Amino acid sequence: MVMKRYPNGAAGDFFFMKRSPKPRPNWIEICNIEHSSGNVIDFPMIQDLASLMWVINLGCIDLNQWYARCDDVDRPDYLHFDLDPVPGASFKTVLEAALLVHEGLDSLNIPNYVKTTGSKGMHIYVPIQRGPTQKQVWTFTKQFAFAVASHSPQLLTAVYQVSKRPKGRVLVDYNQNAWGRTLASIYSIRPTPSATVSTPVTWKEVERGVKMEDFRIDNVPARVRRLADLWKPLLQKQNRFRLEAYL
Repeated sequence: MVMKRYPNGAAGDFFFMKRSPKPRPNWIEICNIEHSSGNVIDFPMIQDLASLMWVINLGCIDLNQWYARCDDVDRPDYLHFDLDPVPGASFKTVLEAALLVHEGLDSLNIPNYVKTTGSKGMHIYVPIQRGPTQKQVWTFTKQFAFAVASHSPQLLTAVYQVSKRPKGRVLVDYNQNAWGRTLASIYSIRPTPSATVSTPVTWKEVERGVKMEDFRIDNVPARVRRLADLWKPLLQKQNRFRLEAYL
């Protein structure tokens, strides 16, 4: 887990912290990850309620997890696309963009699942068979992002340089698949006035239209009890995409 800490509350400044602070409880699991600089950073592993409460007590609101498991941190279990509205684009435009990315993935028979970010955009995730490196995953997502954006240039862009992004479009952000990058995880509460939650939704809900404020800390638990965990396929072994076929 990369810790995003808000020491002065949701309305205050935040900072990212990778290294698990000391002193810490001896029951906090640690994953030692070597970086290109040669530094080995001891990340906390948050896998139970007690550890979750520990990072919350450190001021973590939204939670940002690594994309691979600790025994091989360079081989992720999924890839994703972060749909981020460029200034001038509404959330309705984001929903339209999500459906286009969904259609593109479906055309390749690639399973895909969608969630709100709890902030401004949508996340689309693909469960993959473990094997390809993070760099290979990044390369595939970059190629796909540019391809899908080229088919709908009036709505989508894959241009990463902020100054060159056309206004009113939705960025199909592939770059968060780069090694060491993280996104707000599923069911993360976000530091917003209504405490919105990054929530999985069905594609039918996206077609009908949803609002970010529909999913909040006060109503998402009941939604999960009613619909169960729509994100469960991301953890299952079956029906995972074999990315090697496209490398």
